[in-house]
Amino acid sequence: MKELELKRDEDKGTIFSHVRKKWLVETPEETVRQTYLLVLVNEYLFDLDQIGEEMNTTGRGSAKARADFVIWRTVQDKVDNKAPFIVVECKSDNVTITPADYTQGETYARFLDAPFFVTHNSRETKYWRVKKDMVPGYTEEIENIPHADSTKKEVEELLKRLRVFKEKEFADLLHSCHSTIRNREKKDPVAAFDEIAKILFTKVFVERELLAKKKQNLFTVDVLNNQIAAENALENLFQETKKFYRVDKIFAKDEKINLKKETGDEIVRKLEKYNLSDTSEDIKGVAFERFLGRTFRGEIGQFFTPRTIVEFMVRMVDPQEGEIVCDPASGSGGFLIRVFELVREKILADADAQYQKVKRKLDRHETFSEEEKAKVLQQEFNKIQTTIDQKRKGSRLWKLANQCIFGTDANDRMARTSKMNMIMHGDGHGGVHHRDGFLNVNGVFEGRFDVILTNPPFGSSVEPTEKVREEDILFDDATSQKYGDEYGDLYWNSQARLKAAINKPIASLFKLPKSDKAKIKTEILFIERCLDLLKPGGRLGIVLPEGIFNNPSLEYVRNFTEDRAFIRAVVSLPAETFMSSGASVKCSLLFLTKFTDKEKKRFDDTYAAAKAEVTANYENEIDREVTRLTDAIQLAFDEKRRDDKVTLTAELREYKKHMDARKESESRDLLKERFDYPIFMYEAEKVGISATGEEDHNELYPNPKVPSDISETAVELYKRLSQN
Repeated sequence: MKELELKRDEDKGTIFSHVRKKWLVETPEETVRQTYLLVLVNEYLFDLDQIGEEMNTTGRGSAKARADFVIWRTVQDKVDNKAPFIVVECKSDNVTITPADYTQGETYARFLDAPFFVTHNSRETKYWRVKKDMVPGYTEEIENIPHADSTKKEVEELLKRLRVFKEKEFADLLHSCHSTIRNREKKDPVAAFDEIAKILFTKVFVERELLAKKKQNLFTVDVLNNQIAAENALENLFQETKKFYRVDKIFAKDEKINLKKETGDEIVRKLEKYNLSDTSEDIKGVAFERFLGRTFRGEIGQFFTPRTIVEFMVRMVDPQEGEIVCDPASGSGGFLIRVFELVREKILADADAQYQKVKRKLDRHETFSEEEKAKVLQQEFNKIQTTIDQKRKGSRLWKLANQCIFGTDANDRMARTSKMNMIMHGDGHGGVHHRDGFLNVNGVFEGRFDVILTNPPFGSSVEPTEKVREEDILFDDATSQKYGDEYGDLYWNSQARLKAAINKPIASLFKLPKSDKAKIKTEILFIERCLDLLKPGGRLGIVLPEGIFNNPSLEYVRNFTEDRAFIRAVVSLPAETFMSSGASVKCSLLFLTKFTDKEKKRFDDTYAAAKAEVTANYENEIDREVTRLTDAIQLAFDEKRRDDKVTLTAELREYKKHMDARKESESRDLLKERFDYPIFMYEAEKVGISATGEEDHNELYPNPKVPSDISETAVELYKRLSQN
């Protein structure tokens, strides 16, 4: 049977509706609709006579309540006016499909009593089942809709088996795979994870690359075992995956899947019914945050930030298009991925706003015919699309993906995991490096970033024996020149600082360590590192153990921070926040804005004036006491009263130390009076995750689980304070 083809008359600006059997003015929305019709007919094998287009869904003739497509189970069902099978809601290409669109599709489907509905544009297609036993607003995403020739049993299986899994379900599935590998292959937890990662990556490659080209789905046990080289079929797929990403150096050249065939088959069998590419859940993030958090607990002393905390911190710093973002302890890439997603949503929303503005302007243009309006609208739409085509070098989304996201992690497995995670999310992953977060690398160096979000490792220390090694910082000439050409003097100066520190302690690069010969907590150094990485005016969100905020011995760290940045917010988290990730430390979130040069000068001038004033207040008193003690020391010396001389000398030393501390304290108090600004302080009780890792109420940002006694979430209160 000949495939249905798109018919358009570019000269007239029209497109043919095969269902309505007439030419229509071609708008971008109409293009999406008629293109998806081809999918319904050519791939799902629905007959045109089974499909209704622009169907009234309310019975009241409302032009605004019309479904793009309504599909019946059979032609006869349509003739008999029975309840339809599927409702399809299409959106323009530069629209990010929102929950409101799901609701609209569900409303149409419920009114027409259809069991399935679809939300679609060229960016994404989502499939839903209508839960008739649940209240309106309850949606359940599934993996696909049935084909026209699906049997009743196949439809039932689709509803049961091919579903989009939620976070816990996916974590449980991965743990099942992990246990299978450990039990059958006798591997340690980390080695078992490595094998799961290879298979997951292979599955995503098959789904995105092979299925996208309409090839057979090779990622099933039946297909793999029916191949001529069945013994090596999974390994062959993995080698294809490696080739596809060879430039990215995700895997070593000699990397293989180190599993028996039977074990590999079992893992494929567990995963084959799930479509990792089409799911709307951030299942890669789940895999590398929840699953990894348990797998590596105690193995590398690292835990992962709960996704509700990531979401809150990203919303608090509110990254914008064009801003450069870094996580110098990127772990699984959770912060970087959420920044990428959030900024992408903003770019697409802005593109849609541009399009809607053009559309409204044309609608008011009375001298244009509908065809002329459609032609101009299509031209403007195409222009806008080129600005958000991620594959087009220089486009807004290309810049976001390739020039705005950076990260480092000292653990090679975490760096690779972060890189893989970002590839799966469609981001340009070239900014993520396996590198100690304290050392510059390529595009990661001082004064570079508008936003830093991080959850640095706690508890460990940087030892005096940890030195800057030559092999850590020197690159081939071509690499250095590449980044030198891109970033100029900032890059060359950053590299010069590192080269000058070769064979010196890493701590010597920083001001906070009291001595190069003493160890210092990593979280303390990360505060300074993040401030160094920020541009003047840059914003920081960082997770820190609560001792940083209240331990008297760490006052110098707090003073160091206050001397360089505005403290915008401190949010105290419940003790159980990180328990499910394997950490028992009570933490708070610190949000800073680094001083601009002008603000830094005003701060320094205010501080200097406060010091001068306090010093003047005590000058006469100190002079008198120092003179008294000095004279007494001299007298004891003259009279050869050695013990008295020692005692008096110690007293003088202690007096000067005491008065220096007193002047410093009073100077800081005076500084805070004169360099005054508001700080948002918030003690959270419910942050979306329980001690066992289950979903919980969440008072941090607007979400479906805000506690009933909360009228404004933390982020809303903070935004209101910031705007006042």
